[in-house]
Amino acid sequence: SIIMRNYQPNGWVQKKIQSVSLSIKKQPMALAYNSVLGIESTCDETASALVQSGRTILSHVIASQASVHAQFGGVVPELASRHHIDAIIPVLEQCLGNTKWQDIDLIAVANGPGLIGSLLVGIQTAKALAWALDRPLVGVNHVEAHLYASMMGVDHLPSLLPSLGIILSGGHTALHRIDGIGHYTLIGQTTDDAIGEAFDKVAKMVGLGYPGGPCVEERARCGDPQAFVWRPGTIKGKPFHFSFSGLKTAVRYAIDALAPPLSDQTVCDLCASFQKTVVDDLITKIRRAGAQFHPKAIFFGGGVTHNQYLRSCCADQLNGPLFWPPADMCLDNEAMISGLGYHVWHRSYRDERFSLQPQTRMSGALPSR
Repeated sequence: SIIMRNYQPNGWVQKKIQSVSLSIKKQPMALAYNSVLGIESTCDETASALVQSGRTILSHVIASQASVHAQFGGVVPELASRHHIDAIIPVLEQCLGNTKWQDIDLIAVANGPGLIGSLLVGIQTAKALAWALDRPLVGVNHVEAHLYASMMGVDHLPSLLPSLGIILSGGHTALHRIDGIGHYTLIGQTTDDAIGEAFDKVAKMVGLGYPGGPCVEERARCGDPQAFVWRPGTIKGKPFHFSFSGLKTAVRYAIDALAPPLSDQTVCDLCASFQKTVVDDLITKIRRAGAQFHPKAIFFGGGVTHNQYLRSCCADQLNGPLFWPPADMCLDNEAMISGLGYHVWHRSYRDERFSLQPQTRMSGALPSR
């Protein structure tokens, strides 16, 4: 059986699916491309969503593997792939509910960046559906979709451009100038660890669980953020870039200098001081970018945006409208893939059933179309 979280208008509901059969009848090519079925399998979440016109979430289902990987302190790629295979069809069937397969206009799938085995499960499933239904298929950049999650419900987006886009996740940390959906310019990025990865590694250093970000945030609430004073990483000649490796080393040295075992209060102080250093560095570089590029708004995306200390500090110290993804769309989810897939299709009308391939890495700027 597979435990899934199903989004309906009245909230999230956990359901257990024992067995599912999938029956698809080939239909003529749709003309209206408004109803988008999406698939997300870039890492350890198997997700599917049905989104109308890029904005209205009709259904959204996520099968999480968090408990599978927690015992290893991180995601095991081979296990992730195998669990995607088990979950993908039940997730799709639960997502559709009473919607008929032939009512779907477009298939969207996250084709990277991500784990190669996980990506292949989602992409091959999406290709099979596109062929069986005779519907177009588009690939969606997972990182761009995280940013789109905070734009999805904005009614007046054109009036807020140009904007700053801040991506904060377990695999990516970057600042972009946004001139429109699909139009980005890279301003700065991490030169080593992503911000979420740094949280996970510090959590492991102090003996906390996985994923580390929520654990560090929880302990930091009881800690003194001034107990340890560290300097954030800087890159010569690149004022908007980030570096977290030196900060991790500073935390490691601080722990080694303390007599083991660490007390609960010391762990809380370490977490609070680390979190403050990271958030202060982030805000400094956002303000620096704002002074140079004069954005009309700031959009945040990625799993780390769920951090409430980060949100509170940004609200206090940054000017202008701030847009955050909803709490249930901070982490990997398919609603953001389906929503962005609508725009990807309507910008290019390029059916990728033949050509779509997984992209495990993303270097530099988000894709511009």
